Amino acid sequence: MSDELRQTRIEKVDQLKQLGINPYAYRWESTHSAAQLQEKFAELPSGEEDPIAVAIAGRIMARRVFGKLAFFTLQDETGTIQLYLEKSRIQENMSADPEAFNHLKQLTDAGDFLGARGTIKRTEKGELSVYVKDYTMLTKSLLPLPDKWHGLTDVAKRYRQRYVDLIVNPEVRDTFRKRALITAGIRRYLDEQGFIEIETPVLMSEAGGADARPFITYHNTMDMQLYLRIATELHLKRLIVGGFEKVFELGRIFRNEGISTRHNPEFTSIEVYQAYADYHDMMNLTEAIITTVAQNVIGTLKITYQGEEVDLTPPWRRVTMHEIVQEKTGLDFTQFTDLEAAKSAAKSAGLKDIEDCPSIGKLLNEAFEQTVETTLIQPTFILDYPVEISPLAKPHRSKPGLVERFELFMVGRETANSFSELTDPLDQRERLEAQAARKAAGDLEAQGVDEDFLTALEYGMPPTGGLGIGIDRLVMLLTDAASIRDVIAFPLLKPEKAETDEAEQRSS
Repeated sequence: MSDELRQTRIEKVDQLKQLGINPYAYRWESTHSAAQLQEKFAELPSGEEDPIAVAIAGRIMARRVFGKLAFFTLQDETGTIQLYLEKSRIQENMSADPEAFNHLKQLTDAGDFLGARGTIKRTEKGELSVYVKDYTMLTKSLLPLPDKWHGLTDVAKRYRQRYVDLIVNPEVRDTFRKRALITAGIRRYLDEQGFIEIETPVLMSEAGGADARPFITYHNTMDMQLYLRIATELHLKRLIVGGFEKVFELGRIFRNEGISTRHNPEFTSIEVYQAYADYHDMMNLTEAIITTVAQNVIGTLKITYQGEEVDLTPPWRRVTMHEIVQEKTGLDFTQFTDLEAAKSAAKSAGLKDIEDCPSIGKLLNEAFEQTVETTLIQPTFILDYPVEISPLAKPHRSKPGLVERFELFMVGRETANSFSELTDPLDQRERLEAQAARKAAGDLEAQGVDEDFLTALEYGMPPTGGLGIGIDRLVMLLTDAASIRDVIAFPLLKPEKAETDEAEQRSS
């Protein structure tokens, strides 16, 4: 059926050309947007006309034709407005084409772009309209829009054809508009605090700065295997070594790992580094960034996410990992010195799949992930992580075996991560070499030793606080999006045929 409709529209393109009408215009100049007209003439009474001359352009979303009268719904980026099309008025003002009104009826379709000039009128039924004097075909659409009652409901198709999703679902456009405002707001806030954004490499000879499996690529001219960055951390720290005191980068990160409603292999994060600061300063900065953009973009600090009420009003709760695990399970991991005894107690408390945990610190983190993480709905800073899972953080100044690190959790998931950064180059070397040993033993998420980064540290890095915020997850929170794919304009998908084949295999 769609092939037939497409062919019919192609025939209309030919008809327009034969009439000397260009179905693909070069430009159009509007005087107002739909939203501006709706606001400016909100008080115009029903049945009244304002003689102001206006020009508007947009996509035809719906057509209703009644003999010598037609009503089109026109949509631009800001919203919709009705076109009031009357045969006598159009023929009077488009005398060069005596059949202008009939051409409008016969050769336009929903999906076409149209430019219209006229005055403003509110119909007797109360619909604000552009009372059209003349029109111009701007672009002829060859494919029909989804059915107006059912819309584009196939989730995979919405992601695959995001352009159609944006056309027919105004709330999706609103999500990406808010995303742009959020990222701009973060940059503006940091700029006001004296931070500068410096871009760092995407292609790296050694992926580092996180535990993650990298994407591998190859540079032909340099004959080098390279990795797409898994973090911006190590190069931003080089900038701190070089004398910058407040730097950040907001950009794309690539991790060759699983896909879920909260994970995407290509995602956006911001990393911020401040000399002479620690993780307590970063907590204050995190609160300030998120509350500022929430207030400016959403207009409130009390939001609803997937039915849960979330209060972003600071100060947010600050609690150590040890404290909150004990609160949830009754287990005090500070009392254990024997790993097997700790595992036995953890099993008794209901923890599962912990036989391979190599240390009490890893066991503590497993207990947190299994029993605590998903319960943290309100913004909560979890402090003081085991050293085993934090290879780039500074040892805690008063708690052996721990590091000065926090993660921010909201609606049951991590949104930010921060350290008092490790500045001891010898300690850093030991930790990176331990990671490299894990990599050699087959750990696909462990990284090798970045010798140039260690050289930079040996020149000396001042005390530094570092912070990373997941932009996609923050946008999910502030736009009430259930899946990370809802806030990524063009998420990576398998080819359509591969998905179809997999679905058929599952059904059989």
